[in-house]
Parts: sequence; C-alpha cells; structure tokens
Amino acid sequence: MKLTILGGGGFRVPLVYGALLGDHAEGRVTHVVLHDLDAGRLSAVTRVLAEQAAGVPDAPEVSATTDLDEALTGADFVFSAIRVGGLEGRADDERVALAEGVLGQETVGAGGIAYGLRTVPVAEDIARRVARVAPDAWVINFTNPAGLVTEAMSRHLGDRVIGICDSPVGLGRRIARVLGANPGEAWIDYVGLNHLGWVRGLRVNGRDELPRLLADPDLLGSFEEGKLFGTDWLQSLGAIPNEYLHYYYFNREAVRAYSQAEKTRGAFLRDQQAGFYDEMKQPGTAALTAWDRTRAEREATYMAEARETAGAGERDADDLSGGYEKVALALMRAIARDERTTLILNVRNRGTLSVLDAEAVIEVPCLVDANGAHPVTVDPLPDHASGLVCSVKAVEREVLAAAESGSRTTAVKAFALHPLVDSVNVARRLVDGYTAVHPGLAYLK
Repeated sequence: MKLTILGGGGFRVPLVYGALLGDHAEGRVTHVVLHDLDAGRLSAVTRVLAEQAAGVPDAPEVSATTDLDEALTGADFVFSAIRVGGLEGRADDERVALAEGVLGQETVGAGGIAYGLRTVPVAEDIARRVARVAPDAWVINFTNPAGLVTEAMSRHLGDRVIGICDSPVGLGRRIARVLGANPGEAWIDYVGLNHLGWVRGLRVNGRDELPRLLADPDLLGSFEEGKLFGTDWLQSLGAIPNEYLHYYYFNREAVRAYSQAEKTRGAFLRDQQAGFYDEMKQPGTAALTAWDRTRAEREATYMAEARETAGAGERDADDLSGGYEKVALALMRAIARDERTTLILNVRNRGTLSVLDAEAVIEVPCLVDANGAHPVTVDPLPDHASGLVCSVKAVEREVLAAAESGSRTTAVKAFALHPLVDSVNVARRLVDGYTAVHPGLAYLK
C-alpha cells in the first residue's frame, strides 16, 4: 500500500514513519512517498527516516519528490501536512495580531484566520489534483486550521477527506488516566469544532465517570486541563474543554502572556527548527538523535504561555509523546482493512449537530470502517457552547468565501466577526498588516 505525505519535509513526519514501523500486519504501508517544495528539508527528513528504519527488515520503502503529480499517482492514502508560508509565516501571524492587541495563535483568532486565508487556496488545489490523479485515494488532513482546511477540501473530495487532531485524544487519555480507566475502553463524549470542543462525559462499562471527576476538586486539579482552567471554572461548565478554549475563556491573560514572552511560539519553533535543519546539512550529524532532542524540547514547551498564565507548571511526562500519528494510523487501518473502530475526527456534520448545516465540518466521535468515517449522533451542546461554535463556524465560512472570491471586504468581515477580534477597524488593520507580509494573500483585492 502506498502512502503519500504532503509536507514530507516537515519536522513531525518521523512520528508517522515511526508508527508505520510498528505495523507488520497484512495490508500495511509498504511505500512512503515524501513530497515537499523544499528539497533540503526532504533530504533531512529522509535521513532521519533511514536511521529509524535501521534494523527493521520490513520497513516501508521511502522515496522523495518535489513533483506533486508524481507523489500522488497511485497513492492509496494521502496525508496532507503542509504549512503555507512556513514557520516564518506563523511568526508573522502572531506579530501582526499582537501589534493590534489581539491573539495571533496559529489556529485561534486572527492568526488562525490569516493562516486559513493563505492555506485554503493551496489546499483546494491539492484536493483538485487528488481528485484527478488519485481519485480512489483517501486524504487524511493534518494541515491547520484542521477543521477549516478539511471543509475546504471536502468541497472537492466529499467524504474521502477526513481531518485529524491529537488534542481530543490527549484530553480523553488524561481524563481516563486520572479516573483510573483504560483509555482504550472508554467512550469519550466529545463535541465541537477543531480546537473548540468539550468532553461532556466519559463512559466505562456504560457508566459516566465524568461527574465523579467534576465533584472531586483534588482529582480535577491534578491534570493538565484542571491546572489550565481551574477547578471552579470546570465545575461551572460541567464539562472539560479542549485546551485551546483557554484562549477564549482567558483571552486577556493569553494576549498579555504572548505580548510579554521573549519569543512567541511561532518564532521559537522557527528558530528551533532552523537550527535542526541547519545541523542536518552536516554529513556527520546523527540524524535521529538530533531530531529526538529537538522534538523533546518542542513538546515540553507546548502551550507554555497558557500554562504560565494559569500557573499550571510543566507538562506531565505522559503528555510529551504526541499522538496524532497514532490516530492517523488507526484511521488508515480501519479504512484499508475494515478494522472497525471509533475515533474523534473532523468530518462533515450530516445532521449530527442540529445548529449547523450538513456540510459543516465538525469534530466528533466517528465509527470508522471500509466506507470511511461516520459521525455518531450526539446530544445538543449547551447554549454557551453552541453560540461559540456557530460564531466560529460563521467566521470559517467567511474565510472560505474570501478565498473563493478574492474579496478583501469579505476577508475583513471574517476577522471582524471573530469573537476574539473586538473592532471592525482592528479587522481592517489586520488585513492590511497581513497582506503586507504574506505574498500568499496577494489574491485579496
């Protein structure tokens, strides 16, 4: 089976390959094609993968190319993990937003809109190419903002594109762990949009264990989200939010922390990864060792500003291992081998959430089989959550409309309608600022 990874020179690709090395079953991936526009990054990642594969006799073959059609031809699965504008673009997203006193985080608020505006046209072009060159392939989208980009691609690929994120998986794992439950046996009632969802229940043997957690302040305050949001707020909500909701519930504090940080997250990763790729230009570099060292630092500093604001301290060791590659592999196995499973995924709504239309991409538990991912019926969200979901989905739709029409006015509307942008005039200045630094937004007129 052939797997094509778009953004194959990306830093997290070895996580995917590492997961593939552990799969020895019939019908496994035997050929991985890395595609990237940057040949130097492709070379660096290929070296890391070669060291990972050492001593594994049935390791999937790896090839690399900068030609998109060549990469897609004959693919059974396509992982889309592109970053339009690179990490320099992410750092610019943060800088421009903070200059206006609003959040520039990669997927939330002004930064997420800017990233979406320059990514959607590229993602849609990829979707059209997949439909033409590899019409039978399944596309698994990692590209952020994951829900928005998956919805854009679904307009060309229908249900054959599925978005994934490791945040809900990590959240469910942490809740199960503090409750003494096996995460693999627990049913996680999670509903929302990507980076905008809530765990409302965790059932083990038919019993919802979440009320027990919410009723115990010591237990509730013992894990990441309890430290991040505070036990009193979680008890008020009666649910455990995705960590990214910290940017909504504590926005003023988050903006202040970003503004006072020596480096924003994007600038930190830009410089850190530049160091890694520069190191990889040296022929004698131990590639896998260098990558492991850089990854450990990356994971340990994840959402550092939010944790500092909340006084949450360092991340627990169990939360430093990633996880999105495991979700991707489980999804791919379920489809390729009809190994039926349940995963939290980004898929078209199809009536699951009554407040959104059928084509809206949401993040919910899905039953997965050879025919793809099927969202599970869920209870309605409470009004406060439903209002936020509808508001952010409306913004995503304006981003899609701006990308399709090239309308600067529509782009301003997308920024202005976001709950974390507090003025139409700020929205106008954001569009001016972003178009000035991002060549990928030159299409806005």
